[in-house]
Amino acid sequence: MSPCPAPARRLSIPLRPTLLALALGLSFVPAHAQQNPSAQVQTPRQWSLPAQPLGSTLARIASEGGLALSIDAELVRGLTAPAVQGHYNAAQAARAALQGSGLGLTPTASGALTLRRLPVSGEAVLAPVSVIARPERSAITENTGSYTTGVTSTATKMNLSIRETPQSISVVTRQRMDDQELTNITKVLEQTPGVTISRDVGERFNIYSRGREINKFQYDGLTTHVESQTQNMSQNLADMSIYDKVEIVRGATGLMTGAGYPSGMVNMVRKRPTKEFQASLTGSIGRWDDYRGSVDVSGPLVEGGRLRGRLIGAKQDNNSFTDYYSQKRDVLYGVAEADITNSTTLRLGIDYQRYEVNGGADVPAIYTDGGQTNFPRSTTAVSKHQNEKFETTNYFFNIDQALANDWKLVVSGNYMDADRKFSGSTFMENYTGSAMDRETGQMDIAIVGKLTNPINQKSAAINLQGPFSLFGREHQAIVGYEFSRYKSNWVSPYSAIYTTGTLSDIQELSPSLTKKPTPSIQDFYNIQRGYYGVLRLNPVDKLHVLLGARVSDYIYYSAWNGSKSGYQKSGEVTPYAGLVYDLTPEQSVYISYTDIFMPNTVVDINHKIIDPQVGSNYEAGWKGEFYDGRLNANVAIYQSKADNATEFAGRDDSGRAYYRAVDGVKTEGIDIELAGEVLPGWNVSGSYSHTKSEDAAGARRLPEHPLDTVKLWNTYSFSGNFQGLTIGGGARWISKTSADYASLSSKTRQDDYVVVDLMARYRINQHLSAMLNISNLFDKKYYTGLGQTGFSFYGQPRNLTLGARYDF
Repeated sequence: MSPCPAPARRLSIPLRPTLLALALGLSFVPAHAQQNPSAQVQTPRQWSLPAQPLGSTLARIASEGGLALSIDAELVRGLTAPAVQGHYNAAQAARAALQGSGLGLTPTASGALTLRRLPVSGEAVLAPVSVIARPERSAITENTGSYTTGVTSTATKMNLSIRETPQSISVVTRQRMDDQELTNITKVLEQTPGVTISRDVGERFNIYSRGREINKFQYDGLTTHVESQTQNMSQNLADMSIYDKVEIVRGATGLMTGAGYPSGMVNMVRKRPTKEFQASLTGSIGRWDDYRGSVDVSGPLVEGGRLRGRLIGAKQDNNSFTDYYSQKRDVLYGVAEADITNSTTLRLGIDYQRYEVNGGADVPAIYTDGGQTNFPRSTTAVSKHQNEKFETTNYFFNIDQALANDWKLVVSGNYMDADRKFSGSTFMENYTGSAMDRETGQMDIAIVGKLTNPINQKSAAINLQGPFSLFGREHQAIVGYEFSRYKSNWVSPYSAIYTTGTLSDIQELSPSLTKKPTPSIQDFYNIQRGYYGVLRLNPVDKLHVLLGARVSDYIYYSAWNGSKSGYQKSGEVTPYAGLVYDLTPEQSVYISYTDIFMPNTVVDINHKIIDPQVGSNYEAGWKGEFYDGRLNANVAIYQSKADNATEFAGRDDSGRAYYRAVDGVKTEGIDIELAGEVLPGWNVSGSYSHTKSEDAAGARRLPEHPLDTVKLWNTYSFSGNFQGLTIGGGARWISKTSADYASLSSKTRQDDYVVVDLMARYRINQHLSAMLNISNLFDKKYYTGLGQTGFSFYGQPRNLTLGARYDF
């Protein structure tokens, strides 16, 4: 990935296309240092830096000492700096940090310092220098210690900083995931600004942002679709061991994804092979017999690093606070990357995940008299004999071709094979208004046999981007083509058997399987093709104009027991426009607009697919980028309007759900976020979000999602006498929610609540560290999900997790 050119630079350093300039803010220099850089660099001072990732140490030395550094980020990946204690000037401190790394400092032609691999004989002594330079930033977050990213391309495919992108973007970095033990995607999104999660049955997690469901997930920028009706939503179950970061764009993303809600998109960016050897072993143990371990090995496969590989394996086996409910995860990831030529890089890989669930966490929400239940958190309305397996394999490739004049060509593809097998389910039947009797504990029960649900998806993309000159100024352009195909086949060959019983009856029931003469079959199929182009124009120094459009073709149908319904659309145009105005070099204001087009996948009472949702999306805001990108802040206000939005209307005699179309749906809100390093060693992530959706009559939609959320988390790494110690903590406040059950004229309510989490990590030596995480410190009892199917899901009680990591 090559950096996006900027109109003007203090220092331009040519890099091979597979090399990224350091994204760790190594060029930040305080104002007083810029006035007299030579004095700042050469003046000795007292340093007290803990042992930590080498990139983090060099960033602090450059920032606090006014030292100009320009290096290849790949060289520091996986390396740890020793503690730097003593009275040094900035250049001496940097050399102290490099001791034992096999790396040294060398001056460039301009006089700045750059990193190089040392010969066996050692490093030559260099005089301090006084050139202030700004290196290019990297998209990689691993080993940076950062809570933000220097480059993002999720919103526009262009390599821009968060401040340069006229949409709301949040990033959860590798460091944040490690600090908070965010081991799966739902845990990550639970901590993400403006994102909420509901759960209506089983393992079906519904991810929402700005009042609408997120149904587009990307792997390394390639789009895949999530169809909640199938319940095979493997993207929502992804394990985080193989990912470098997760980027979340909030708002409409039609320019890059074509059809989609004005909610957002999640891009999971995989870890890449490193040119230097690195390896780690991690393990943890938590409450309820929660055991997890992983291994991660990366490095060159041939001398010189032109061919490199990475192998990651992870395994988790745990019970839970819910009776008879347990999970198993197995993850395997292998990737190889080769510099075919000096301008061509090829990457090939496979990732595999197996997720198995026994039992379930579904809890009855209401009584037949309309009252709300309040069971112990260990309660379940699912049989201990229920079993569900998900197996997902992704095969992927990527080709980066550097061209003349800083242009580049990228070709990529992904094939996903996701298989779901479900057997022995027993649960409360609630779609017809059934609920639990308060006095007797009796309820209706449906016993369902086995079903299968294989899904496969194909995604491919090609884009060409680079700078061009017009009227004496430099601009950027990108053109591209994307193809995706989604195919799902849901088959249930067994009849449901209905009976009655209590919770204890449900938990012990084994299914009595009766084959149907004709199996129930539901198919989903869609193909999407899209051509897009984007211009980033810089007409004057402070103004940046983004103009783009996408032309898309769609084919979609669904079938239920032979009854088929669908449509196709050609030449659907999705325009995009954005303005960014730089108030200062660190602050900007922006506004953006895009159309909404989302083909519906649900049917009305006549089994006809509801017409596509159409509308518009506006967003305006302010963004700040401080300490050379190590801290990002933003405030955004937004509004979207849509017709043909859908809402659940009932079920027919065959059990198939049908919906109604709703026009004039309006969503408005505000997002505020701060993420990054506010002081040396102090990382912060804080946000406030407000979202309200209403129909044309002013009635609120989606009350099961909160109007307001506040999410806070921070860590501090000590130096001096407490070097090696990192402590952290945070809290999530979620406003009240509810779920309506019209058939019983009742609703389930969840009052607003706060969940507090803590962590501590101690680096015992250069290789070994130990970690403690405490979640839900005050043992708050709350519902983490309210669905429309009559079930609720409790949040996890207080939990302690002990972990250790060994870096080779």
